Amino acid sequence: MTSTVLVAGSANLDFVVRAAHVPAPGETVLGRDFRTFPGGKGANQAVACARAGGAATRMLLALGDDDFARPIEASLHGAGVQLHTVRETGLPTGTAFICLSDDAENAITVAPGANTALEAGHLPALDGVQWLLLQLETPLDTVLAHARAAHAAGVRVALNAAPAQPLPAALLAQLDLLIVNEGELDVVAGQPPDLATGLARLDVPCVIVTLGARGSLARCAGRTLLQPAFAVAPVDTTAAGDTFCGTLVAALARGDGLQHALLAASAASALACTRLGAQSSIPTHAEVAALLADPARVPDAHAHAALAAWCAL
Repeated sequence: MTSTVLVAGSANLDFVVRAAHVPAPGETVLGRDFRTFPGGKGANQAVACARAGGAATRMLLALGDDDFARPIEASLHGAGVQLHTVRETGLPTGTAFICLSDDAENAITVAPGANTALEAGHLPALDGVQWLLLQLETPLDTVLAHARAAHAAGVRVALNAAPAQPLPAALLAQLDLLIVNEGELDVVAGQPPDLATGLARLDVPCVIVTLGARGSLARCAGRTLLQPAFAVAPVDTTAAGDTFCGTLVAALARGDGLQHALLAASAASALACTRLGAQSSIPTHAEVAALLADPARVPDAHAHAALAAWCAL
């Protein structure tokens, strides 16, 4: 491995209950299966990056001094992620409470816990790091400080702007790559009337919008790229976006072009939707390669045309 990706972000223990549907406000739903899974956007993306292969993966994270931290660390170590752990004795490890419906929809509430304690000064040395991958489940001031430090050191900076919140121009100025879904694009681009306008409003060299079961759209260096989604029967979409982000940045770190990186990320996120849990659902490089090697499953020219028409391109 000649490239290194550093992920700085959140780590949670997910408490997942399956139910017929996600409860409406004030409604009580009788659930069925209950399990815990290692999760958190940062940790999920680190696992996806490590399993994608071709780039060494490191992660800066904050955990409590409690039992909830142990399965998270075990999962990250098992995926081959090198950890830079900030241990918080006064805060619990972050947790997420997830209701997963039979149609693969979910409702998620996060208690950040130790994630809120991640600070600017915790960023490790960036020697040998090619990409820094960030999210928004840690304090925004910390995200900005980490992005500035990496940008100043010549490290390329990717941000997955999730959960959605308005982004200061000072943060956008540090980014090489911004990844958002449709809802996040609405927030960070100020409620644009369409996708093209939203992309044009963001002063970042490369912006990618994930479109769920439709695929993804990218605007990079004046070019527009489309990647239709792989058709799957979804079971749990919890970590699909994180899988996309980690796989994409790993592909870019190992030298793949953006179009192929989008293809690999789309394949990995599709496979993640067919399995339960967050990190437990993220596929390996071999599984993604097997899917890409099946011409019957790779989206064809008709799928590209349909996505272009839906995007009004």
